[in-house]
Amino acid sequence: MSNLKKIVFPAAVLLVLGLIASSAWAGDVKGKVTAQGVRSPENIAVYIDAIPGKTFPPPAQHAVMDQHHMAYVPHVLVILKGTTVDFTNEDPFGHNVYWPAINRNRKLAHNMGTWPQGISKPFTFDVLGVVPLLCNVHPEMSGYIIVVPTPYFALTDKEGNYTIKDVPPGKYTLTTWSEEAKPTTQAVTVSAGIANANLTVKR
Repeated sequence: MSNLKKIVFPAAVLLVLGLIASSAWAGDVKGKVTAQGVRSPENIAVYIDAIPGKTFPPPAQHAVMDQHHMAYVPHVLVILKGTTVDFTNEDPFGHNVYWPAINRNRKLAHNMGTWPQGISKPFTFDVLGVVPLLCNVHPEMSGYIIVVPTPYFALTDKEGNYTIKDVPPGKYTLTTWSEEAKPTTQAVTVSAGIANANLTVKR
């Protein structure tokens, strides 16, 4: 075996073992969000607001926000900062996509225009916060994109349950966003296995 192979092979083995160990130690954050004074505990975003010392490149795969049966689908889409979203139209008529602000900053308002069925338009979201989606053609349509700082997030189901998978071990802060309730935060400690964290949000 050449000297180069003697150096490269052990390094590759150590890298693989390190990745396996990191994956093995990752845990899931699981719990339930109780909503007080709001219609439903569904579609509440729950995310880890920071992983100290780590930054996260945006995914190569695009997220999708569809317009179907005169509604934004999904109604709430959570994405990592820097993600590109493809806005599609499955309805047999034109739709418009615009947002009046990002995180209440009206300088970040944007109108993507109106396009017919079968067309898709991309947009990359580089600013953290809430993006309220509207349609100039159909004012009853609304949706939300929530741009978060880490890839560790989830949306609650109809009962308020959520699971954030493969979180590295450590102590973090969970943050919520809801269309009707005020944001709330809660500390969570993650190790191998499941970390339980139940939260309550209020109008």
